[in-house]
Amino acid sequence: MTAPEDLPQAARSYRQNRFRVPPDAAELLLIRHGESEPASVDAPFPLVDGRSDPALSSEGHHQAQRVATRLAAAGIDAIYVTTLRRTAETAAPLASRLGLVPAVEAGLREVGLGDWEGGLFRKMVAENHPTAMQMWAQESFDVIPGAEPAAEFADRVRAAIGRVAAAHTGQRVAVFTHGGVIGQVLALASGSRPFAFVTSDNGSISRLVVAGPRWFVRGFNDTAHLEQPWD
Repeated sequence: MTAPEDLPQAARSYRQNRFRVPPDAAELLLIRHGESEPASVDAPFPLVDGRSDPALSSEGHHQAQRVATRLAAAGIDAIYVTTLRRTAETAAPLASRLGLVPAVEAGLREVGLGDWEGGLFRKMVAENHPTAMQMWAQESFDVIPGAEPAAEFADRVRAAIGRVAAAHTGQRVAVFTHGGVIGQVLALASGSRPFAFVTSDNGSISRLVVAGPRWFVRGFNDTAHLEQPWD
């Protein structure tokens, strides 16, 4: 058979290239935790690392089971969670199926919301508080009193993703994390507006390929596994 390079230039044809994960890369599946329990002004969430730490709601546990079913045969080599229990609870069904012990990466905990921790953030957003409206307009958590500075948050997340990727070259990793973190990761990868990717759904899967300094967004907010009727 004649090789393409041996054909006359006019006779050669070239198929479109399909993306392949580079051999020196890590593929990270960024999974937003399942829905957490409702916030109450009268009973603030406990704090861990200065962040709200609610448990999963019953719906969140259903979502965690769906994530496990979706990823059970996906070739997951490692699982990561944050210091906040809603990520560990979401990861638990998949970890049990695969016989993996999740590692904790504190650098992927949710953005610090300062005075709006404990569940107050939800109230302020739901009631269209002027500061919440300013936050959306400026695409910055910085407007919240006492919030984690944007530059510090970006640096923290960038470093954490770098650590996970460096530890899993050539592997696929399930990273259970938070909506703000996923938004920050994909903004860093794509050079997008700060809040372009902060709308991920609970239990959704986004895909990131990290090859050293090159970050490739391969998917965002995949919820196909959540749209099936419950068994």
